[in-house]
Parts: sequence; C-alpha cells; structure tokens
Amino acid sequence: MENLSDDEDKKRAWESIKESTKTSAKETPGLHELKQHKPWFHDECSGFLDQRKQAKMQWVKDPSRYFRNKKKANLKAKFEELETNSKITNIRGLYGDIND
Repeated sequence: MENLSDDEDKKRAWESIKESTKTSAKETPGLHELKQHKPWFHDECSGFLDQRKQAKMQWVKDPSRYFRNKKKANLKAKFEELETNSKITNIRGLYGDIND
C-alpha cells in the first residue's frame, strides 16, 4: 500500500479491503442479520425521534440559569426559616421544616 502513489489508487485499495472484510464477515458462521422488529417505525417516526433527541441535547447543553437561581433562592429561604425557628426555639416548626 505504501508504494501506491496516487490518492485514487489508495482509495480503491481501501475500498477493496473494506469489501473483502465485509464479504468474509458475512461468510463466517454465527453471523445473523438483525430483524426489523418494528414494521410501523418508518422515516417519519425516525424524523420525530431525531427532533426529540436534538431538543434534549440542546436542553442538556444549555441549562437555564433561571431554574438554578430559583432553586437557590428557595433553598436560601428555607434555611433562613430554619434559622429563625431555631432562634425562637420553635422546635416543632424546626423539625417539621427539616423533614420537608
């Protein structure tokens, strides 16, 4: 393969290697073709599935800071409430809030 000078010759050589590998793999015992288990699943369904995957990946990559800020504010308010309950010795309210 090293003595091939032209890119097209190299490409043809790789294609022949690829095809021979595929044919030998098909001829080996124990190889079986996977069956299509879902005959109703067609191109339209796969398009919707791709849209859903893209939307999920976009959401995962760009999480909204709004939700994080709201969660932090809520936790901060809960901690402040716990602190006031402990200062005024409202033990019942303190343990109720801790359980929540």
